[in-house]
Amino acid sequence: MARKNTKIGDVFLVKIDDNHKKYFQYVVSDLTQLNSDVIRAFKKVYQINSNPDLSEIVNEEIEFYTHCVTKLGLKMNLWEKVGNTTEIGNTTQIFFRGTSDYGVWIGEEPIRISEKWYVWRVNHSFKDVGKLEGENRKAEIGIVVNPLDVVERIKTGSYSFFHPSYK
Repeated sequence: MARKNTKIGDVFLVKIDDNHKKYFQYVVSDLTQLNSDVIRAFKKVYQINSNPDLSEIVNEEIEFYTHCVTKLGLKMNLWEKVGNTTEIGNTTQIFFRGTSDYGVWIGEEPIRISEKWYVWRVNHSFKDVGKLEGENRKAEIGIVVNPLDVVERIKTGSYSFFHPSYK
């Protein structure tokens, strides 16, 4: 079996159900977060039998950004590579958040609301901000997400795993 490799610009499809699919693209590697792949998932849902041009796909509205291991998703047959394009958008504005309270428990309950947030742009240092306010609330969760959870968010619009909130 040949090794499955991915590179910046690769576009992938995820089957939503028997009749629909969505796309995402690997746009940058984030040295700040374990040199992980950063993808942008597109909002538009396509009919399963449609064959849009890559240029059309990558110019659609972006639904979210996340860190993941694109090669692992291929290996798990969760998505399929459909092509590559140099059109990757403006990666300097991709904005993530994290908290030192992730995975922290008090007694038998995880910390649900954190006031220990940090934010960063791809390939830039973390910036401690404490309470998450203003524009920082628009930052995406910055952990490296399991491919199964990436597919879940593409299909449903949200993750099912627990992560502290800021409200």
